[in-house]
Amino acid sequence: MSAIAWIAAASLAAWGFLLLGHGFFWRTDQRLPPRAAPPVWPSVALIVPARDEADMLPVSLPSLLAQDYPGRAEIFLVDDSSTDGTAALARELADRLGGLPLTVVSPPEPAPGWTGKLWALRHGIELARAERPDYLLLTDADIAHEPDSLRELVAAATTNGLDLVSQMARLRVATAWERLIVPAFVYFFSQLYPFRRVNKAGARTAAAAGGCVLLRTGAAERARIPDSIRQAVIDDVSLARAVQKAGGRIWLGLAERVDSVRPYPRLTDLWRMVARSAYAQLLHNPLLLIGTVAGLAVIYLVPPAAVYAGLAGGDTSAGLLGGGAWAVMAGTYVPVLRYYRQSLWLAPLLPFTAMLYLLMTVDSAVRHYRGRGAAWKGRTYARPQAAPER
Repeated sequence: MSAIAWIAAASLAAWGFLLLGHGFFWRTDQRLPPRAAPPVWPSVALIVPARDEADMLPVSLPSLLAQDYPGRAEIFLVDDSSTDGTAALARELADRLGGLPLTVVSPPEPAPGWTGKLWALRHGIELARAERPDYLLLTDADIAHEPDSLRELVAAATTNGLDLVSQMARLRVATAWERLIVPAFVYFFSQLYPFRRVNKAGARTAAAAGGCVLLRTGAAERARIPDSIRQAVIDDVSLARAVQKAGGRIWLGLAERVDSVRPYPRLTDLWRMVARSAYAQLLHNPLLLIGTVAGLAVIYLVPPAAVYAGLAGGDTSAGLLGGGAWAVMAGTYVPVLRYYRQSLWLAPLLPFTAMLYLLMTVDSAVRHYRGRGAAWKGRTYARPQAAPER
């Protein structure tokens, strides 16, 4: 066989493993586990870090104010040095719409060694501690919840003895670029952190989706959240690891009642979203970067190249092996496309989307070594100043 045929054979073998031996990452059946109403509904503090979110709050905050929760619940919105009137708008919405009580606090700029979101969470949690809540709901300012979202999250946690329940919000998919890239974001995330493995008791894999995290207050105290992860750029995964390391039980799944309302209409918007943290995911390790680029190329780019070699160059073995790998790849992508209610014709385009993610990852590394680091909402986190406490 030719060299391209051998590489295509390796790609097909890799897809065989990913299909059957990698926690069935491609399935979308991890939704909230079976649950029942607790005898007494625990108290919950909803912590919302918000930096320049005046465009998002008119959609997201009313959904929190309108939560139909049988127990005591209060919202603490932390205005993280916004310049667009976020705090005033939040108060105006609460005064006009009513619902759950809302407290707005505006802390100073982050102290050295803290990322902005975790600094905001720290102040929100400290403010809520006076109310002695049983649970904390950590939710982003661009996340909209159905009226029963909090009730269902708490019921899942109490019924199943979970210390952390996290749902990956359904991201907005409206423009052509969002259709191409957003479902793949969830697909690649679940490939890195197969949900079934995360949810298995005693598992070593830990992850969460930062837009919607219900956290038992006692578990947060044992894991010293957020102080123990204060420098984390990928704060959701770090949060889950800290809780798991402290002996907590965690659960992660896809949302049915939680949606992100933040638009990413252009490729540049999506590119920034991925590139800001992709190299941090690789621990800023050049060897991991090289391995990741090589792995993405073999797994995602070789199959269509082999098919082309078969059709254009008469390499039958390469064409058949590449076609087989491409078919398995596309098949594993179908459940995520169905979850997002997108055309299945996007499945064969996954190699092209993977190539974009490969370039975003390389760009993330370039930004890091140029000193630009992970940038978000006007702040740049170039390099960790010290190892986070454990």
